[in-house]
Order: sequence, then structure tokens, then C-alpha cells
Amino acid sequence: DFLFFWGAVFLITTTLVALLKKENEELTPTKEETKGITDTYRLLFSIVKMPAVLTFCLLILTAKVGFSAADAVTGLKLVEEGVPKEHLALLAVPMVPLQIILPLIISKYTAGPQPLNTFYKAMPFRLLLGLEFAFLVWWTPTVKHEEGFPVYYYAVVLLSYALHQITLYSMYVAIMAFNAKVSDPLIGGTYMTLLNTVSNLGGNWPSTVALWLVDPLTVKECAGAQEQTCGTTVAAEV
Repeated sequence: DFLFFWGAVFLITTTLVALLKKENEELTPTKEETKGITDTYRLLFSIVKMPAVLTFCLLILTAKVGFSAADAVTGLKLVEEGVPKEHLALLAVPMVPLQIILPLIISKYTAGPQPLNTFYKAMPFRLLLGLEFAFLVWWTPTVKHEEGFPVYYYAVVLLSYALHQITLYSMYVAIMAFNAKVSDPLIGGTYMTLLNTVSNLGGNWPSTVALWLVDPLTVKECAGAQEQTCGTTVAAEV
């Protein structure tokens, strides 16, 4: 029902924009960005070759390695330890107002001449929250009882998620502000798309690697079979 409702809203609003919104014919662009797909990739390649852009791309491709495991695995580990998935999903609801308000607050600090300062300041706190998430996963089995988990446990999880959202959005808004600031207005769309794509890749590949490494790095013990190892999936099944 949720997806159906917002899907209908999306279709109606975009249709109204298509039908009712008219282009301003008087304003013509001074220069076309590109003439075709070949020109677009040639332009992207020339942008990437610039030393400053290359350095920045390397920065944002590797900046999120430190907290990739905490971001990608914490929720899965909490479910593995017995926290109901529906309870974790409900905790996302109070995050929505926070996610709306945070960019409005953070944008005041990223509007200046050095938007990346916010990114740098938020990074140590996000790394520390990774340790806090690890402690949360370790602590979870000790507070579980027959009826489930106490209210104070969910309060701690909610507070942890809220603090994580603050650091996440501080870094996200700062990167977006920097990309908008440095992009050449004549090729703004191409420039922004390139930098945003690299930024998204910088968040996705470490999470993929972290998820892939979970099983090999997890220490397992076999209950009732001392001689048997459970290091691999096949051994665990045996």
C-alpha cells in the first residue's frame, strides 16, 4: 500500500509537470554541453585526467572504507542475534524527520568557501560510531530475555542510529556542496554526474567487500562436536 500510494503520487506529479510546465524559449544556452555519447565520454575522460579531479576521486573512492563494515553489517548482525526485523524497521520511522531536518541545518555550514571542512570534522565521529556499533552487536545477546528485548535496549539502538545519521549526512551534504562548487557551469551536468557517481561508488564497493568478508572472518565453534571445525559453509553444514 505504501509503495502503491507513493508510486501513484509520483506518476501524477510528473505527468502534471510534463503537461503544465513550459520551457522558457527566451533563454538559450550559451554552449551545448555535448553533441552525443562519444563527446560525453571524451569530455569525462578529459575531466578525470585533471590532477585535482584525479586526487579528489581517489579520496572519495577510499574515504568510506573505515566505516563500511559498521554501515553494512550491523543491522544484519542484530537480526542474527535475535532482534526482530520489524522492530528494526520501525526504528527507521523516527529517523525520517531527522533526515529531512539535518540537510537544512548542515547546509548552513557547507555553504562557505570550504565545504569539505564539515566532511573532515564528521569523519572521526563516524569512525568512533563504528566501534560503538561493534559494542552494540556484542552487547545484544546479554540483554535478550524470553519476552524479547527491553525498552532501554531499543532506546540505545535508536540513539546510536540517530548519531550515525548526523555524521552520515554531514559527510554526504559536504561532498554534494563541494561537487556543486567546483563543477564547471558550462558542463555542470556532466561534471556533477561524474563526481556524484564516483562518490556513490566510494560508498558501495567497500560495503560489498565488507559483506563478502563477513563469513571468512567470523570465528565459529561447533557445539557438541569438538573435533569438527565450522570455518567454512560446507563444514558448518556437516
